[in-house]
Amino acid sequence: MSARIPTDKELDAILNRGVADIISRDEFTRLLKAGKPLRLKQGFDPTRPDLHLGHVVGLRKLRQMQELGHQVVLIVGDWTAQIGDPSGRSEMRTMLSAEEVAENAETYLHQFFKIVDPKKTEVRRQTEWFDKFNLKDVIHLTRMFTVAQLLKRDDFAKRYDTEQPIAITELLYPLLQAYDSVMVHADVEFGGTDQRFNNLLGRELQEISGQRPQQVFLVPILVGTDGTQKMSKSLGNYIAVNDTPNDMYGKVMSIPDKLIVSYFELLTDVPETELAVYRMQIESASANPMGIKKRLASLIVEQFHGKTGAAHSAEHFERTVQHKERPADMPTIALPFAGQAASANLDLIAKRTADGAEINIAKLLHRAGLAPSATEGRRLIQQGSVKIDGRKLEASEQSVVLRANAVVQVGSRRFVKVIPEPPK
Repeated sequence: MSARIPTDKELDAILNRGVADIISRDEFTRLLKAGKPLRLKQGFDPTRPDLHLGHVVGLRKLRQMQELGHQVVLIVGDWTAQIGDPSGRSEMRTMLSAEEVAENAETYLHQFFKIVDPKKTEVRRQTEWFDKFNLKDVIHLTRMFTVAQLLKRDDFAKRYDTEQPIAITELLYPLLQAYDSVMVHADVEFGGTDQRFNNLLGRELQEISGQRPQQVFLVPILVGTDGTQKMSKSLGNYIAVNDTPNDMYGKVMSIPDKLIVSYFELLTDVPETELAVYRMQIESASANPMGIKKRLASLIVEQFHGKTGAAHSAEHFERTVQHKERPADMPTIALPFAGQAASANLDLIAKRTADGAEINIAKLLHRAGLAPSATEGRRLIQQGSVKIDGRKLEASEQSVVLRANAVVQVGSRRFVKVIPEPPK
């Protein structure tokens, strides 16, 4: 079995578009031109159940390689997720239970295969080898490296210099990730730039173990919708792979104009010639960025929801955001108003009045799917993002009397109508 040798145009796209670094670039290029199928390792710790577009940058590269006939080896980090990779953090992460990790992993895999071809993917779980580890195996692995080597990792070095605690389990994390490369005989490991140290450690451990050292392919970190920090669920500046078409489109439209070109480059297949035109138009202010951003939003939504989803979300955005119309098909949430029997949503009601019900708005936002939690719902109210029938709530308004058919709005594009509980 052989892989297809890329054309010069394909090779240029692989090596130069959406790439931060390749170690070693010359050797990686030689391997591609040799036509032998490569084992492309990428690991994900299922610490959270959702992927976002920041993850998609690397997954698109894997799909690009699959189209040439190379094999993706997807490592589900069901062991390392219980430790938590401290990259970019100044404190030890909370350990997850095996049950939480397993549940998140199933959700992850469903999202992986929206981008990566499952027929050309080998899924491996760390439990295949680490469940067999005993203390002797752990000691043997730790003898391969020194504490001084591990403290070269940027986040460890910063915490050591500022006398912040570093747990021994955290020092084990890069060793376990490196051992994955040995177990699956990885030819290339893909990751973000924050994974440079871990990936290079895998390369070193393979060489110690008598294997050919893997090449390291690093992709840029995608900046989130706030325009300043990397895309992250914990920072709330993310666009999720599982977002609805309307939410995905609207979030892309909310990014600062300075991110438009990088999003095109990292998340679409728009030709370089077209990309150069967009770059020139934005830098010279010779075109309205709104139109360019609409093209970007449509292309991204189309990848996950098809052309129909992209068209509908574009129409929804124009109607609800640009023309400030309420969507005719907005979702609803049913509440038991005065005179109605109790329901599953009774806990949202502080008291029922003659003409409505006093509702905990933060809880309502969470229950209606407009906020990931009641805490986030309260934050949305405090920052002035919530309206009731067009009136912006004050920061202190946590409970509000709602009447039947009231419309609750978050931001410029998310709505829910409050309807009476149907009679039983």
